[in-house]
Amino acid sequence: MPLERLIDVLEQLDQKHLILLELAKSKKKIVMENDMDSLVQHLNQESRLLKQVEQLEEARMEVSYELLRERGIKSQLNLTITELARLVFDPEDKNKLLSVQSRLSHTLSELKEINEINQKLIEQSLVFIDYSLDLLVGRPNQEITYMHPDQKSNQHARPGLFDTKA
Repeated sequence: MPLERLIDVLEQLDQKHLILLELAKSKKKIVMENDMDSLVQHLNQESRLLKQVEQLEEARMEVSYELLRERGIKSQLNLTITELARLVFDPEDKNKLLSVQSRLSHTLSELKEINEINQKLIEQSLVFIDYSLDLLVGRPNQEITYMHPDQKSNQHARPGLFDTKA
């Protein structure tokens, strides 16, 4: 029955996203500790999980179309779970479907929040690295664009801690 398979696929999607959520939480700690080896391992795990999620998402779409065909709808519409639930008339099945949809939605919102925090941490790390490099090396003394020799500015860029001309 397509409805049971749809619920099963949604539960599998929720499980994969819960694993991604745990990885994202541990990645936050790894980024703060600057542990690059662990970060690479986490990214590899995430990549594998995302491929599995993509396959499950394709399976969800196929099962959704089967459910539509079973209900006599010959459209290839990309309906949401809430819209599909309107086609389910058994209250128990409808509750199962809406329950798994609610859990998946909650997991996805948590994952989105953690990923936004991780993204901000990584951006801050990059800004700090850029700032540190500027302190050590300094900004280039010459403009990249052409400037007539008579129009040279008298502003001198502060050299970094290392004298690059030495």
